[in-house]
Amino acid sequence: MFDRSQFPEGFLWGAATSAYQIEGGAQGGAGRTHWDDFAATPGNVEGAENGDVACDHIGRMDEDLDLLKDLGLDIYRFSTSWARVLPEGTGTPNQKGLDFYDRLVDGLLERGLKPAWTLYHWELPSVLADKGGWRNRDIGDWFAEYADLMAARIGDRVWSAAPINEPWCVAWLSHFEGVHAPGLRDIRAAARAMHHVLYAHGRAVEVLRGANVSNVGAVCNFEYSNPASDSEDDRRAARTYDAIYNRFFTGGLFHGAYPEEVLEGLEPHLPHGWQDDMPLIGQKLDWLGVNYYTRKNIAAAPGPWPALAPVDGSLPKTQVGWEIYPEGLRHFLNQVARDAPGLPIYVTENGLAAEAPHQDDQRISYLTDHIEQARRAMAEDGVPLAGYITWSLLDNYEWSLGYGPRFGLVHVDYDTLERSPKASYHALKSALKRSA
Repeated sequence: MFDRSQFPEGFLWGAATSAYQIEGGAQGGAGRTHWDDFAATPGNVEGAENGDVACDHIGRMDEDLDLLKDLGLDIYRFSTSWARVLPEGTGTPNQKGLDFYDRLVDGLLERGLKPAWTLYHWELPSVLADKGGWRNRDIGDWFAEYADLMAARIGDRVWSAAPINEPWCVAWLSHFEGVHAPGLRDIRAAARAMHHVLYAHGRAVEVLRGANVSNVGAVCNFEYSNPASDSEDDRRAARTYDAIYNRFFTGGLFHGAYPEEVLEGLEPHLPHGWQDDMPLIGQKLDWLGVNYYTRKNIAAAPGPWPALAPVDGSLPKTQVGWEIYPEGLRHFLNQVARDAPGLPIYVTENGLAAEAPHQDDQRISYLTDHIEQARRAMAEDGVPLAGYITWSLLDNYEWSLGYGPRFGLVHVDYDTLERSPKASYHALKSALKRSA
């Protein structure tokens, strides 16, 4: 696979999960989320499955933290659930939820693991969704209140903090493509969500800095945009897709501007005075996280902006049909290094959905090939990569795809909730073993 010694001293290795996907949202006094509502609507989620129980991480936390420790990791990237600690989105906290995250952080530190905290991984409280959610500028205030509450509770003990996981999924996938909660297909809603997710990020960074939380960063997802042909129309469509998916958010974070290819379609729908938020959005960060899985082949399509459509490609695919293109990870590590020179970069998610329950050789190959691209980005290109975090520790609730796709290093039997490490877990454990 690889060996820890092939990477610089101090390079950090980790695994990631997210709250709604593993905890069990119907337990411990958590409030309802827009994912509960989305999943309760027929046709939105495979098998009409939800996160009520998920992997019951809230009841099996110590077992899961022991799996992390035994794997030999340095970092555990987790998220806190807004609805678990603020069931109404604002106002009176749920003490059971706060206590749970206290125990989680303490449990990580006791096992010698660095807690890498994400405030939001997609589970918006339903009460706030009723008020417009990410379409409503007030979400900046609501999110700041949540950030302040959690910073006061665990901010002194976490190793890192990032406000929002994968803004593209929160905004575009959920408000333009309608694939994730709240399931809208509306260009005006998408434009406002795209901007407000960055505005809320900026508000949260202010709060975290004010609470003396150290090592504050951001986590964006990236997808390689490949023209379906050499035609100028397909190349233009691929540039537009790249601008929406990859350059919109880094443009706001690092350049104080959104790409022209996106403004062509979204500018009439952006909130009034959006340009005035750019200094807040572009506050100094301590690191940037890169989430990368796949490439998409893009062709021009008839109709209004963005006038593009994905088409099937020729590369090997994962269980969920994503093309396997490790070179894309190196591409984006270099791109981010150019966008923010000198800023430490982490691969914060990278992994594969595979059907094999235990002998998951395809996952071992996927991780090996992507880690090699990351190593080459450091050694040959000079990218300041400081760590690699794989998705995911556990098989879990995979959003609109339900419990079918299995991304975990650890197999979860959803009937018994028994955990069983897969071949990839053991291969990674062997690779990360420190020399005596």
